[in-house]
Amino acid sequence: MSDEVRGWLSPKAVAAEAGVSQEFDLSQCVREPIHLLGGVQSYGALVAARSHDAVVDTVSRNAREVLGRAAEELVGRPVTELIGEEQWALARESAEAAAVPPENSGPDSPPDGPAASGVLSLTLEQDGRARHFDVTVHRVAELLVLEFEPRSADRPFVFQSFYPRVRRALQRLQGAAGVTECCEAAVGEVQALTGYDRVVAYRFEGTDGPGQVIAEVRNEGREPWLGLWFPASDIPPQARRLYARNWIRAIADVDDRTVGLLPELREETGEPLDLSGSILRTVSGYHLEYLRNIGVTSSMSVSLLQEGELWGLIACHGDEPRRLAPEVRAACEFFGIALSLQLAAVAEREQADELSGYRRALAALLARLTSQAPDALPFPDSGVPELIHADGALLIRGTETLATGSPPPEGLPRLLEQLADRSPVGEVWSSDRVPEVLGLEPVDAEAQELPAGLLFLPFNRDGDLLAWWRRELPAPREWAADPARPVRTGPGGERLTPRGSAAVHRATVRGRSKPWSPAQRVVAGELWREMSGLLSRRTAYLEKRNAELSRTNEDLDAFAHAAAHDLKEPLRGISNAASFMVEDAGSELDATSLRRLTTVRRLTERMDGLLDSLLHFSLLGQVGLRRELLSLDEVVDDALVVAGARLAEQGVTLVRPAALPRLRADRDRLREVLENLLVNAAKYAADEGTGERRVWVEAVPVVPPGGDTEDPDSGGGGRPVTAVVVRDNGIGIPPDRHEDVLQLFRRLHARGERGGGSGVGLAVVKRIVERHGGRLWLESPAAAPDGSRGGGPGTAVWFTLGGADSPPGG
Repeated sequence: MSDEVRGWLSPKAVAAEAGVSQEFDLSQCVREPIHLLGGVQSYGALVAARSHDAVVDTVSRNAREVLGRAAEELVGRPVTELIGEEQWALARESAEAAAVPPENSGPDSPPDGPAASGVLSLTLEQDGRARHFDVTVHRVAELLVLEFEPRSADRPFVFQSFYPRVRRALQRLQGAAGVTECCEAAVGEVQALTGYDRVVAYRFEGTDGPGQVIAEVRNEGREPWLGLWFPASDIPPQARRLYARNWIRAIADVDDRTVGLLPELREETGEPLDLSGSILRTVSGYHLEYLRNIGVTSSMSVSLLQEGELWGLIACHGDEPRRLAPEVRAACEFFGIALSLQLAAVAEREQADELSGYRRALAALLARLTSQAPDALPFPDSGVPELIHADGALLIRGTETLATGSPPPEGLPRLLEQLADRSPVGEVWSSDRVPEVLGLEPVDAEAQELPAGLLFLPFNRDGDLLAWWRRELPAPREWAADPARPVRTGPGGERLTPRGSAAVHRATVRGRSKPWSPAQRVVAGELWREMSGLLSRRTAYLEKRNAELSRTNEDLDAFAHAAAHDLKEPLRGISNAASFMVEDAGSELDATSLRRLTTVRRLTERMDGLLDSLLHFSLLGQVGLRRELLSLDEVVDDALVVAGARLAEQGVTLVRPAALPRLRADRDRLREVLENLLVNAAKYAADEGTGERRVWVEAVPVVPPGGDTEDPDSGGGGRPVTAVVVRDNGIGIPPDRHEDVLQLFRRLHARGERGGGSGVGLAVVKRIVERHGGRLWLESPAAAPDGSRGGGPGTAVWFTLGGADSPPGG
C-alpha cells in the first residue's frame, strides 16, 4: 500500500482492511483512476473530435446501435460526415458559450474547477428517418466531446411547464433561514423534480472526513438515514475531486453494461480519453457494487460547493432504472448551484452575526485591558479564554508564561514550542483534533497531557505567542457502518457496505474538542493584533522606566558615596573634639559629663564604621568587574587569610566535601563574598556535642528558584547552573526574615549579640552577586514550635554568578 494511501486511510481502516480479506484491497479504491476508466453508460454514445479540424479522435463502441454508424467508420474521419457542418458549428458555439470567461476566474480559481458544458438538440438521419438527440458538449484539451442521448420525438421540452417547478423550488430555498432548513427544502424539491425514491443532503466533515445525513426525504417503507454518519472511505479523494469538478453525476442503471472506447488508449497521451467532465462516464466497479449492496438501482448526485471546495452532496437513490432528461439534470445542476450560493449566504450571515457578538465582547475586553496600570501585564483574569469559549489561554513572552482560565495541560508549552517553529508569524493555527494532527491515539495524547483543541498565533520567531486551548469533548455518533471496519461482506461480496438504521453502529469519537469557528479565528487574530500593540507599549514603558531607574540608581550611588565621604570629615572633628575635652579637662569634669563625652566618642566611631560600610557599598555599584576563570578552592584559601582568624576564635572548622570547580568571576569581589559568608556562618555555628563546630562550603548544580537561569551563557531555559553554598548548623533564620537580612544595616539580632556587626555583610554579598548577573537566596527551616527566633539546624546561603561555569571538580 502506498504512503499516499496510508496517509488518507485511518490506521483503523488499514487494520480492518487487512483483517477482513486478502482478496479485497481498500487502497485500490483510492488509487483507481476513475476519470480514465475508458467507457460510457450504454444508453448513449460519445464522439470526441479535434476542434481545429473536426477529425474524430475517439468514439464509443456502441456508435452503430445509437448513432447508426460503426465506430471504426467514424475514427479518423470528419465529424461533419455524421452531424453536418451546421450542427458542428452549433456544437462549437455551445461549448464556447458554456466556457467560463478568463476574466471571471481569479488567481485563486483551481485549474480543475467545475467543468463547463453546453446542451443542444441535434438531429441525425438514420435509415431514412430523423432521430433526435440531446447532446452535451464539453472540451478536453484540443478535443470537443459530444455525448449523444436519444430523445423521444413525442417528448419535446416545454419551458412553460418546466419553469414553474424550478421557480417554486428556488423560492422555497430562498425562504429557508438556516443550513438544515435549506437542505430540507432542497431534498424535497429535488425529489419532486426527479421522482427518486430517496433523496438526502449529505455534509462532509472537512475536505477528507466522514459525512453525515442532515436532511432526508424518502418514500414509504425505506428505513431512515437521517443523522447517520458514513465513513470517509465511502468517497475516496479522487471521487471527491471529480464531484468538485462536476455539479451533477447520474447513473441510469447499476446493472448497465459498460461500453468501451475506440481506441482504448489515445496515441497522444498513451491513456484512455479523460472523462472527468463526461455525463455518460462509466462508474467504478467498487461504486456500482456499493450501490447494489445497499439496494440502489439508479442514482444521481448533485455537488454542493463552498469556496471551490466540496461541502456536501445531494444524493438521490432509485429502486428502478431511471434516465433523467438533460433539462431535468440541468434544473438539478442549477438547483445545486443555487443551493451552494444560499448555503454560502446563510453561513456568511451566521458568521457575520457571530462575529458581531464576538467583536462586542472584544471591545469590552480591550477596554478592561487598556484601563489597567501600564506596568501590569494585561492578561490574567481578563476574560481572554471566555472571549472565544476556550477552556484556557496562555501568553508566552520571553521567559514569562502567563496562564488564565483552567490550569493548562502539562504538555501544552512543549507542544506550542514544537508547532510554533513552523507556523507563520501572525497567522492563526487551529485544530480541534490535536492528537490526530500529531499522529497520536487519544489515550497517548492523554498520557502526554495534551489538549484536544488548540488555536494560537506566534508574535515573532522568538517563541512569543498567544494561545487558546480546549479539552476533549467526546462526541457520540451513530454510524451507518463501523468506521473501523469499512470492508464488510455484502450481497456482492466483500466490499464497502454501509447499513441503515437497522444496523446502526454507535461509537464515541475521542481526541477532539469543540471545533473553532471562522468567527472565533477572526476575533482571535484581532485580539492578537491589539495585544501586540499593548505589549509593545508595555515594553516601551518598561524600557523607559528601567532607564529612569538606572539613572536613579546611579544618582543614589553617587549620593551615597558623596554623603559617606563628606560626612566623615565633620564626624572626625566631633570625635577629636570630644577626645581633646576628655584629655584636657577630664579631671575637672563630673562623672555625668565624662560619661556623655565618652558616649559621643563611641557613637562617632560607630558612625564612622557605618559610613565606611556605606562608602564601600556604593563603590560596588561603580567599580567595574574583571572577570577571569578562577579556581574556587584558591579563592576560598585567599578568603581564609582574613576570615580564618575569626573561625579560629569561634573554634570553627571549615569543611570542603569535594574539590571545588572553576568559576568565571572577579577575584577580589568573590573573595569578599566568601569572607563575609564564612565569618557570618562562624558566628552562628553550633556545638555538635563533641566540642566541634563546623561550617561547609561546596558547589553543586541547581536550578535557581523560579526555574530560570540568570545568564544566556549558563544554559537558560531552567537547566542547572553551578551554585556555591555556605552552610552552618546554627539556629537558622525564619523564612519570613530571609529578605530582611539581605537589606543594608538590617540584622537578625541586636548589635551586641552573636559577635556584633553592622548588618552590611549580606547586603554587600547580594550586591556583588547581582553585579555578576547571578542570584542569591537563603534556605533555612521555619521558626521552632516554641516561638524561638530560629528553627535550626542552620542556614544555607546559595549564590550563582551568571557566567559559563565549569562543572564541579572541573
